[in-house]
Amino acid sequence: MFNSSAISRAEYDPGSRVLKLWFAQSGGPYDYVSVPQHIFDGLCRAISKGAYFNEHIRDRYSVR
Repeated sequence: MFNSSAISRAEYDPGSRVLKLWFAQSGGPYDYVSVPQHIFDGLCRAISKGAYFNEHIRDRYSVR
């Protein structure tokens, strides 16, 4: 579980490069495809998970 008001949970599979996110408001999971490991690592380290998501993930990776 993340300490975030925006994202409640995140999982990453480096083999398939799928980032799975659960959002506090809309639930999930939402699968983001072709996400590099460093993006997931940055999300985990970010002080604001929501701001990081908006800047580095939203509208940059496809959701399936």
